[in-house]
Amino acid sequence: MTEPTPVESLGPSSIASGPIVAELGGDAKLNRGGISWSIFEGGRDPYVILITIFIFMPYVSATMVGDPIRGQELISRFQQYAGWIVMATGPFLGASIDKLGPRKMWLGLAVIGMVPLIAALWWAKPDQSGLSIIATMTIAMVVNVLFAWSEILHNSMLIRAAGLKGAHSASGLALSLGNAASVVALAFTAWAFALPGKVAWSWVPAHPLFGLNAATHEPERVVALLAAGILAVGAIPIFLFTPDAPRTGVPVLAAFRQGAADLWTMLKTVRRYRDAVVYLLSRMLFLDGMNGVLFFYGVLAAGVMKWGPLDLLVSGILGSIIATLGGFVGRWLDHGIGPKNALRLEISMTVLALTGLLGMAPDKILYFWHYDAAAHAPLWNGPVYRTLPSVIFLLVGFSNSIFITAQYASARTALTRLTPPAQTGAFFGVYALAGVATAWLAPSLVNIGTRLTHSQQGGFASIILLLIVGLIGLMFVKGGGRDVNPGA
Repeated sequence: MTEPTPVESLGPSSIASGPIVAELGGDAKLNRGGISWSIFEGGRDPYVILITIFIFMPYVSATMVGDPIRGQELISRFQQYAGWIVMATGPFLGASIDKLGPRKMWLGLAVIGMVPLIAALWWAKPDQSGLSIIATMTIAMVVNVLFAWSEILHNSMLIRAAGLKGAHSASGLALSLGNAASVVALAFTAWAFALPGKVAWSWVPAHPLFGLNAATHEPERVVALLAAGILAVGAIPIFLFTPDAPRTGVPVLAAFRQGAADLWTMLKTVRRYRDAVVYLLSRMLFLDGMNGVLFFYGVLAAGVMKWGPLDLLVSGILGSIIATLGGFVGRWLDHGIGPKNALRLEISMTVLALTGLLGMAPDKILYFWHYDAAAHAPLWNGPVYRTLPSVIFLLVGFSNSIFITAQYASARTALTRLTPPAQTGAFFGVYALAGVATAWLAPSLVNIGTRLTHSQQGGFASIILLLIVGLIGLMFVKGGGRDVNPGA
């Protein structure tokens, strides 16, 4: 794995950030500014895990909507809307950041908007006496847009937070803290709200904490308050201790005009290099497919496998732990067979695992084997995964956790093998923007597939198309091997 370039660390805004490289070289030792930058990611990531993937959205689909198929269609539709907004705004924000100057004000506005909106999801009651389904999904859509903007702003502060040499350490720490915070949040939710009343273990409370009522699904809804609180607390250090960019004196509208000009310059530069362009187009597709697998996994498990909150919580905890292996797998494959071949293997394994998930049901294993739960004794006496189909579904999910995580690592390394050194800034700028510009694609396909087939599996199967087309695109890319030289 290579050290991140300043452009890669900063994202698309770094096309205009050359002077800070010499100014903020650093000594690779993280100070409180760099650590505070990392803590912010630890505070932000539990929203994705608790709300988007494992707890809240599956609750909306299975309980508020009451029809998992219609629920998946609704969730994918609003995620599609969020993707369109991010596509229209994110690239210009990313390309304009350095012209805007200080980031903290804009990041603060995003956080101030996100915290109360996330907390408001607590009132998404099953009988809709609080928030209606449409109001709930609209709030989630706005939060997802603010989340994407906050990610762009946060990434653009990395070099000033940690220095050029410390960027790798801060980035790694941020990923670790995000994963750790998510695991702790899931574990606390399971212990405090999901397990009480279901097990007689001495270390588990007899009833959900704070008197939460399971009949009104308060243990599922409370994750909104938990995610909002973690974000609010995790955001404090970055505003207190992380250095901000100096004022530029450029008016906001002028900054966005100049950013648009820089964006066009990047695109004109990149298009002269065929293999890198083909790779970037392929990555847009398979990356969005990978993100779609993660986003809709919980909704699929709740609707098809009939998993409840506790099953999803335990799956999230174990999956997050297993996902840490993905970074090691990605690095090992990059060195062993080269990043492009590593990507081929990682995408293929994800397609295989996703195909397997679509062939699972409580009474069916991998399409062909019927399973009668009444005819088989439970695998164990625990509160979750008592049948063979549930265990196999869980294990297939672990495979996705590993290879999707590995893909994130290999995709970045592959571009370093295809990028002319003198054009690193433009390529990694477009690399960052491409992931933002197609955030709508997987939700759109899931939405269309669900409506056409009237099934969750049909909607989820559309993601396979993205992965396969992205995989085919890699076949037309020369280079990306173990050696740095293009063509290897």
